Amino acid sequence: MKPKTIVVAGASRGIGKAMVDLFASDTNNKILALSRNVDKMNAAFSKYDNVKCHALDLNTKDVRSKCSAIFAELDSIDILINNAGLLVNKPFTELTREDFDDCYSVNVISVMETVQAALGKMNSGHIVNISSVGGFQGSVKFSGLTAYSTSKAALCSFTELFAEEYKDSKIKMNCLALGAAQTEMLEEAFPGYQAPVSAEKMAEYIVDFSLNADQWMNGKIIPVSLSTP
Repeated sequence: MKPKTIVVAGASRGIGKAMVDLFASDTNNKILALSRNVDKMNAAFSKYDNVKCHALDLNTKDVRSKCSAIFAELDSIDILINNAGLLVNKPFTELTREDFDDCYSVNVISVMETVQAALGKMNSGHIVNISSVGGFQGSVKFSGLTAYSTSKAALCSFTELFAEEYKDSKIKMNCLALGAAQTEMLEEAFPGYQAPVSAEKMAEYIVDFSLNADQWMNGKIIPVSLSTP
């Protein structure tokens, strides 16, 4: 397979970290790992010669310019995975404006700004947005996740809109609406809950999807969950 330049946002832990490990196992790939916790990434990925880490906080107002500066060192981007997310679990009446702002900033607005910055490095390629089955229309919903799930639903809508606007290009965008996977973020929001899928197994699916699915789909929202609907 042709060597790929891959950007993974939200790479310091959980599914993102597992994806970087998988991509890096092919030494022909070049991976750019992004997260607020650059020290944690450096510790995890220092064993790889083909991984470079950059600090990136998605809960700020200048994500596009920061990403543009980071991406300037790359010749091109073949795959961009927008994996970073913020989960707030609170009863609806207890949610604050800050909760809404934080969820939408990290889960939607900064994703769009990251994509804006990446487009200058993409003549073709695959952008994969990581949403939640809670943001997938018709799925079972959970109390306490209004800010999180509605922001993830907006990410699904963005995927469809981008695919329409760029349908005449060679850049494809798809969205995976993930069910529960055993990650630190899930444990923080739902202490003691045991997910049916490990972060590593979910990462295997996403890596394969990012490498191959753009051959036959664009603008699709794919639920990846062991539950129905």
